[in-house]
Amino acid sequence: MKTVWISIRMLATLSVLTGLIYPLMMTGVAQWFFPHQANGSMIMEHDSTVGSALVGQAFNSDRYFWPRPSAVGYKPLPSGGTNLGPTAASLRDSVAARAARFGTPVAQVPSDLLEASGSGLDPHISPEAALFQIDRILEARAQAVTKRSDLETLVRSHTESPQFGLLGEPRVNVLELNLALDSLIH
Repeated sequence: MKTVWISIRMLATLSVLTGLIYPLMMTGVAQWFFPHQANGSMIMEHDSTVGSALVGQAFNSDRYFWPRPSAVGYKPLPSGGTNLGPTAASLRDSVAARAARFGTPVAQVPSDLLEASGSGLDPHISPEAALFQIDRILEARAQAVTKRSDLETLVRSHTESPQFGLLGEPRVNVLELNLALDSLIH
């Protein structure tokens, strides 16, 4: 019986330590040192939340930069890719349909505009993918934007370098870029 009581006390002690004290302590540290990241890296516009810098959103209008396609419709709970292999006919068909949306052959469209990310929630595209979309945006916003160079400068100014200068590729956050596009136009 002595062993049972020792086991119960150890279970209760470790449950409080690892299930209550440690998570609260880590939450406090995160809130103190990294409050923006700890709260979901939310992007604010006019005192309201418009999204997160970490989760992609659908932009379908020709007036905006389009993100990577999403296999899950940009819904964070069922996050994931299609798991289709390179020989899958349905993958080939969806890539061809996405390329047709741009009105150019598949080989001319940056791959991140044709293929979904592994999570389906990637908020970034390559700078090449952003620059590729400028003509469509200029045409859709003909009255508001007159110079291609303005949009090229906007894309360059929103291009993030690889993390620590070596991890990953240069990237552009689509939500932040579209918010900057709206503020440039208005």
